[in-house]
Amino acid sequence: MQNAIRVALVFGLWVSVFNTSPGGAQKMEPGKPIRVLVVTGGHDFEREPFFEMFRSFEGIVYEEIQHPNAHARLTPEGAKGYDVIVLYDMWQPISDESQEAFVKLLRQGKGLVALHHSLASYQTWEEYRNIIGGRWHMEKWTQNGKELPPSTFKHDVQFKVHIADSKHPVTRGLQDFDIRDETYGNFEVLPKVKPLLTTDEPTSNRVIAWAHTYGRSRVVYIQLGHDHYAYQNPNYRRLVLQAIRWVAGR
Repeated sequence: MQNAIRVALVFGLWVSVFNTSPGGAQKMEPGKPIRVLVVTGGHDFEREPFFEMFRSFEGIVYEEIQHPNAHARLTPEGAKGYDVIVLYDMWQPISDESQEAFVKLLRQGKGLVALHHSLASYQTWEEYRNIIGGRWHMEKWTQNGKELPPSTFKHDVQFKVHIADSKHPVTRGLQDFDIRDETYGNFEVLPKVKPLLTTDEPTSNRVIAWAHTYGRSRVVYIQLGHDHYAYQNPNYRRLVLQAIRWVAGR
């Protein structure tokens, strides 16, 4: 609770240092902290090491919102106080009104970073896969007229991550690295996205992180991030931080 109060106070001190351009996209001032809204709910996770990672990020202030209350913030009005939305949820119910508001928010240019199990959110909302750039399927699915089995997962896998584009701002400065994490297999990756990370691990899809744009928003998805083994991995921390900075326009 003390940490939450501290973060909220720091967050409040910086609300006035950003403004919004007429088109809705954030107009960032160099040197000012990036204000992040972290969305959780629908999937358990190790809270303390996860948010310790966010507390370690320089130039970032954050606030958490949990479902079922998150959709009120995922609107152009509700998200005015934030520069970046980070999804770490796996929520399913969403009204038509909330769908429209979320799409409108992204068309205005709000940065979006989606982590790990958020790939499985909103299984019945078709547009969500276009927003994120893919989908983890809970049931059988069809691609190019071929029926495919549900997506898979496996805990506690030690594997090698390869940098697919070392010049991209999200991966710049990183080299191939090892990580212990949960792998996902047989999930959907849309052809329009730009791969950032790959792996040869047989229990995983080959492409495990990507970037693209949706509306005026920069979007990054990173499949890694199940528990403290990932949160405490310096390469993962750098990926998440650089993803936040890039979608914020830094």
